[in-house]
Amino acid sequence: NIIQLGGTILKTARCQEFKTPEGRKVAYDTLVKEGIDALVVIGGDGTLTGARIFATEYNYPIVGLPGTIDNDLYGTDTTIGYDTALNTIMDAVDKIRDTATSHERLFFIEVMGRDAGFLALNGAIATGAEAAIIPEISTEVDLIKNGFRKSKNSSIVLVAESPITGGAMHLAERVQKEYPQYDVRVTILGHIQRGGSPTAHDRILASRMGSAAIDALLEDQRNVMIGIRNNEIEYIPFNKAIKNDKPIDRELLNTLRKLSI
Repeated sequence: NIIQLGGTILKTARCQEFKTPEGRKVAYDTLVKEGIDALVVIGGDGTLTGARIFATEYNYPIVGLPGTIDNDLYGTDTTIGYDTALNTIMDAVDKIRDTATSHERLFFIEVMGRDAGFLALNGAIATGAEAAIIPEISTEVDLIKNGFRKSKNSSIVLVAESPITGGAMHLAERVQKEYPQYDVRVTILGHIQRGGSPTAHDRILASRMGSAAIDALLEDQRNVMIGIRNNEIEYIPFNKAIKNDKPIDRELLNTLRKLSI
């Protein structure tokens, strides 16, 4: 009875001690003591990096599952948690749109995605937002001057929280200064994106990947992440999953621009 729950029932979190050889030795000794002969780790880039180092040091069988709302791991079309977060964003922006329209305001809505713009870009398309500002596009386009039609009585821009974009507060301050005629508001969605009951898509994805992880261990696979590409299970070496960047689909940017006209 855990498939409907968000978060981790194991209560796991970042462990500074595990970053040291001494900490990893404690972890290995605990696994041996408890008779645990393999691990399935669920997480993002940091989790897989730690798993790769540990597996190399102790020749220990580990299979990884891509669990991150940012959807930024190479080797899988979608990561566990991404669809749920995207639906949370969609629900929140739909509600904010009511206020934006009623009061003819410009809203900058900040979503997660420090190094990847998947949530901001696809969230913008899903909500009919006027623009998305994401870290993959390093040259900032002047959206206010060029992007909004006069016929629109409200505008919503989704902004990834990345230092590259500067975040929603930075952009709002700039717009308010340069274009005082706009009634600008900022909403930072924050950690509500990380919680909640998973969508059907995420439940099915996690179930398929979890089952595939057990199959991989039974096949004596190790140091691989389970990915699903073109609806097919694939084994992706940790090194590839960690080192390779997952590119944003530039055609989605063009789609957003067309739809916002």
